[in-house]
Amino acid sequence: MSSILFVTWDGGGNVPPALAIAKELKTRGESVRFLGHARQRELIEGSGFPFEQFTAPGSWTATDERSGLQNVVSFLGVLCGRGLGDDTLASIAASPTDVVVVDCLLFGVLDALDRAGVTRAVLVHSLYTAVERTMFAGAAGVVARLRGLRPRRLFSRANLVLVATLEALDRPSTKRPRVELTYVGAMIPHATPHLPGKTPRALVSLSTTWLPGQDAALQRILNALATLPIEVVLTTGPAIDPATLTAPANATISRYLPHADVMPSADLVVGHGGHATTLLALAHDLPLVILPMNPSFDQPIIAKAIEREGAGIALPKTASEVAIREAVEKLLGDAEYGLAAARLGVQIRFVDSPARAAEEILELVAPIHVVG
Repeated sequence: MSSILFVTWDGGGNVPPALAIAKELKTRGESVRFLGHARQRELIEGSGFPFEQFTAPGSWTATDERSGLQNVVSFLGVLCGRGLGDDTLASIAASPTDVVVVDCLLFGVLDALDRAGVTRAVLVHSLYTAVERTMFAGAAGVVARLRGLRPRRLFSRANLVLVATLEALDRPSTKRPRVELTYVGAMIPHATPHLPGKTPRALVSLSTTWLPGQDAALQRILNALATLPIEVVLTTGPAIDPATLTAPANATISRYLPHADVMPSADLVVGHGGHATTLLALAHDLPLVILPMNPSFDQPIIAKAIEREGAGIALPKTASEVAIREAVEKLLGDAEYGLAAARLGVQIRFVDSPARAAEEILELVAPIHVVG
């Protein structure tokens, strides 16, 4: 039996892929534990895994309201914080560990493991293109380099880089030094193609983390769809109180509903371009209207990829009610969007992604020796 440590952070869509792989490893008899933010304890322990929390988590919170600058500063603290790397090495020193699986955005952790010579796999929970363009070359990359971190180099020096997405959507550049990528497919729950009802249904869901302007965007979406002959199911997530929104007669609002339960009866999704929601929609053959809420990572890139593949329409975060209404009408009136989504959906459903990832990780198993 090997011992595997997953190092994660409280970011929403980054956690389900890690849990899916961890569950697969557990079914194979491996010992798996997690290290992450305190708010993740309930979910991870509830999924059957031992959990340790960071002792130096910084000021990051996924759901608390804060200014745009505070949001960026605290997020960059998670990415580049060396304290999280120290916590990871302490966990390895305290418990036998054969392999560490690290979320792709935890550069400080990757640096600590690199310096210590620890066997490690990077888990990319979205498009690698987004990591490359925004985290290697964007503001995050600048901050990382100022702190003595080299994200691309850290990826290239890892023992394995797992990319948990549909490769057909991902178009990384060919810049050197090249990072060797292992695509394992999207980690989504079991999905079946949707079954249209008599009345079209739209699922509306934006980010589970707090982002400026998201509450206003949700209200514009509700207003835009109020006059259409459709049913609207809207989930706000933990960051927004449903009571702050005004629901039209054709809409129901909930803080949380399992999307995998709603999508089989939906006809389209209005979302923010989050990787998990987007790929789950495609797995149900659903086209999307995407309004990226956060320009600093993957959402705009995912929106463009979906539009490029003909499976949806990308709109700006500030899109008007008229623009949103017209986009939804276009998706409902043009079968080509649904057909494009279905072509991608069958590719997602075809792959046993957790099994692929588990096999790749187990190939790395070897004793770890921490230096120092």
